[in-house]
Amino acid sequence: MAILDSIGIPIVGGVDALLIAVATLEPTQAYVSAICATAGSLVGSLVLFSIARKGGHMLLAKHTSHGTGLHLRNWFERYGLLTVFIPALSPLPMPLKIPVFCAGALEVRTRSFVAVILLARVIRYFALASLGQRYGRYTFTFLKGHWMSVTVILLALCGVAIALLRLVNRNEPEIPPEPAVVESD
Repeated sequence: MAILDSIGIPIVGGVDALLIAVATLEPTQAYVSAICATAGSLVGSLVLFSIARKGGHMLLAKHTSHGTGLHLRNWFERYGLLTVFIPALSPLPMPLKIPVFCAGALEVRTRSFVAVILLARVIRYFALASLGQRYGRYTFTFLKGHWMSVTVILLALCGVAIALLRLVNRNEPEIPPEPAVVESD
């Protein structure tokens, strides 16, 4: 289910609900399920990422030349993989397919992309497995009742992610712009 969801077939909340259900019904399988969900999400995201890398340049250019598409592209170029990390981490329904596609089309390094997806999904799915084990069928009730704490934790994790991405980007060599081609008559 995680593979299909991450490839682009929408299953809103399905993976989370299944993970919580398994953790509730078979608590000893909670973390195995979290591993499977993480692996499935990574595989599906890599499929979409690879598709975008192969032929997404033209499609991205077509849909990001003006309006909302241009705004989204500028957002991605400014914040980079943070735009992938936040929706991959957040249990709120946030679109992940668009940032994954942008990452592939804009030729983000595969290693960095994998690291971001893994970090976000491990945190998300293992937290849900733990909550499912602890609260069982009341997990969603717990999350709704403690939405402020969950939000603060998510914001703190995003802050840590921003700091880590800045640290990583600081150590990467800057690629000089390509020289302009001047045509002579």
